[in-house]
Amino acid sequence: MTANMEDAINIGYSKFWTDNGILFCQFRNENANFKFESSTVDLFIKVIDKLCNGKPMPFLIDSRDSKGTFTRESSNLLATSPILSKLRISEAFVLNSIGIKLVVASYKRIYEPLTPFCVFGDLESAKEYCMETKNKFYGSN
Repeated sequence: MTANMEDAINIGYSKFWTDNGILFCQFRNENANFKFESSTVDLFIKVIDKLCNGKPMPFLIDSRDSKGTFTRESSNLLATSPILSKLRISEAFVLNSIGIKLVVASYKRIYEPLTPFCVFGDLESAKEYCMETKNKFYGSN
């Protein structure tokens, strides 16, 4: 299922859409003290479930120029959601700050070490990784 940017779903400073079998998550929060609460993560999960339509996809998480973090509860919810566990093939994080890089490293180490992931500084490399993991998952070249 491919959607265009017009089909993107916005939740606050976050945007979700699919393209070419990849789920895109874009975060652009500018408040360093902001914390994603469990209620917001519940919304994220519902939107991701709707966009993926039951088809597992690589997740490309673009957090360039974003600040803030997730609460312990919301991190745990993201990591243990049965819906996300069935849909997440891999995760490609696009980052440009050490703060968000540390948040991602901690999250992957503490909460969700099972899903393959890579961290990138640019969108194109992250897309390539997503295509590789999607093709591997579905048995394509």
